[in-house]
Amino acid sequence: MAAPTVHQKSASNPIRKKAKELPFPLNLYQTAVGKKWVMALTGLMLIGFVVFHAIGNLKLYLGAVEHNGEAVWDIDLYGEFLRELLVPLFPRTYLLWFLRIGLIGAFGLHIHSAYTLTRMNLSSSSRYQSKQDWLAANFASRTTRVTGIIIALYLVFHLADLTWGISAISPDWERGEVHNNLAYSLARWWVALIYIVANIALAVHLFHGAWSMFQSLGLNNPRWNNLRRLVAGGLAGAILIANLSFPIAILAGAVEPGEPEISASEG
Repeated sequence: MAAPTVHQKSASNPIRKKAKELPFPLNLYQTAVGKKWVMALTGLMLIGFVVFHAIGNLKLYLGAVEHNGEAVWDIDLYGEFLRELLVPLFPRTYLLWFLRIGLIGAFGLHIHSAYTLTRMNLSSSSRYQSKQDWLAANFASRTTRVTGIIIALYLVFHLADLTWGISAISPDWERGEVHNNLAYSLARWWVALIYIVANIALAVHLFHGAWSMFQSLGLNNPRWNNLRRLVAGGLAGAILIANLSFPIAILAGAVEPGEPEISASEG
């Protein structure tokens, strides 16, 4: 029998060309540890946005207030406040767009680091250990890719519905009318259903993200596991309750669109 040729060996065991190393500090991102840090830090930024976004949306329940002698929706004032951040140091909406671009960048890096980490795990020699980790993982970690995709798709829909005001999706949208835009949108049962499903996925993703973030940053100790679980569960639960309250309140008629009015007792 003839000995195997060099060509046959290379066909069965292809040699993968090593990627060119980037200059410091970009080369840190080429390592698994660097990607985990990027995923954790961008995740922390996104968690901060989700928390403050939910707190701001709670102003929906404050109803109408008096501003400059006129009745206005309190949440509309909040929206205008965001557009006026650091004016006149910056032109109107400039800082808001700077924050938006930063969040988009963090979102993109978060997705890329998660994707490339998965590729590295699949191509590494430690597949057996990864399988063991998978079997021991909870529901949140096993579904993190699915919930991430749901969140990404919903984000595009949410922006088209309430930020860009695309008429095909949100025909009643008016620029600056945060209260009415939200009330008109979530009064439609199918939009409310999409919102509820997306926020359940967000809560599951948040639980896993908050839990694993400390481990990715090297802050992992068995003595802290109960605290980590409490923080992750409390954060995800609070965000879920706050966000689900909006479509429920609107569908129940507790929050309605219209012109803001201040009652005599409030005045």
